[in-house]
Amino acid sequence: MAKNNKVVLAYSGGLDTSFCVKYLKEDKGLEIYAITVNTGGFSEEQIKGIETRAKELGVKEYVAKDITRNYYDNCIRYLIFGNVLKNNTYPLSVSAERVFQAIAVAEYAKSIGASYIAHGSTGAGNDQVRFDMIFNILIPEAEIITPIRDLRLSREEEVDYLRKHGVEIDAEKAKYSINQGVWGTSVGGKETLTSNKTLPEEAYPTQLTQNDSRDITITFEKGEPVALNGKKYNHSIELIQELNHIAAPYAIGRDLHVGDTIIGIKGRVGFEAAAPIILIKAHHLLEKHTLTKQQLIWKDIIANPYGNFLHEGLFFEPAMRDIEAFLSSSQAHVSGDVFVRLQPYRYTIIGIDSAYDLMQSKFGSYGEMNNTWNGEDVKGFAKIFSNQIMIYRKVAEAVENK
Repeated sequence: MAKNNKVVLAYSGGLDTSFCVKYLKEDKGLEIYAITVNTGGFSEEQIKGIETRAKELGVKEYVAKDITRNYYDNCIRYLIFGNVLKNNTYPLSVSAERVFQAIAVAEYAKSIGASYIAHGSTGAGNDQVRFDMIFNILIPEAEIITPIRDLRLSREEEVDYLRKHGVEIDAEKAKYSINQGVWGTSVGGKETLTSNKTLPEEAYPTQLTQNDSRDITITFEKGEPVALNGKKYNHSIELIQELNHIAAPYAIGRDLHVGDTIIGIKGRVGFEAAAPIILIKAHHLLEKHTLTKQQLIWKDIIANPYGNFLHEGLFFEPAMRDIEAFLSSSQAHVSGDVFVRLQPYRYTIIGIDSAYDLMQSKFGSYGEMNNTWNGEDVKGFAKIFSNQIMIYRKVAEAVENK
């Protein structure tokens, strides 16, 4: 098929994608069809501002697509079920959403028959792989253009280029790369390029404004958060947004994540994710009360690979659907209330109340009393349970003492 002049650009309105608009139009002579895929990080007002900016830069067409509910239904719910935290720290705030943004961009490119598809990723991070992989799977006939990666530009060089083309950029603001989504906001800057410096307070999008203490109750049904402080929501995404509205002003959920990138180097990124961190930890405590030992063990074994597959853009790997089926099945009894206390810079998971609580006192109280067994039962159990290790030691001693 003959190539046309259409290029679909994954557009966020930030420095990188603003540069891409100007470069693709002025230097490549392409017609730019910009799409912003909202995963819960943008308000209607912000989307309007992004659209205005895109048109001022000279795009041929601009569309905004909200996929927040789809993102929850097909991804976030499983991250909650699996208590997924990359390297026990990061709730995959950007990793997960990039896959779904790329899917939406690819679908739009297909719908208008674009010959080119572009994104503003650099050549040093994970996003370039995630976008490229999804595009290669869903729209292999389109040529991928990545101006920042191909030209190996620094942020300062991007600012200079835009200014030469009459586009004013707030250089101070451009020091930090911020990606907002419903499952957290990542923050990258000069400090995250080091191993020993932390982000300054002002780099975080949400500042500390709450200095009191507040107790909240999160209700889960079959592993999904459905109510907050007794108020039931039509969709869990609404609860997540409200929880973040309540908890983020306490500066909860901030951290710096260090991990292995897809391209083989170590990477460091700051983030704030009040609602995701609280929900994962609250859900995990509820599971510790309602699941069996083996369920908890096997969930940990498969949830970590699930998060890693997602992190690396392997959403379409068939094994992902198999893991999701297991995680969903494990949530049958994960229902109840979790009580949480919010305070500046920290939170405390106080406890739970569930009809499925396996810690019910009628069966026994740990370290206190037993109601369903006696001392003789334990003697026999301990003898059998230790039998194989005893045999192992006796055989080893006999060989070593020859």
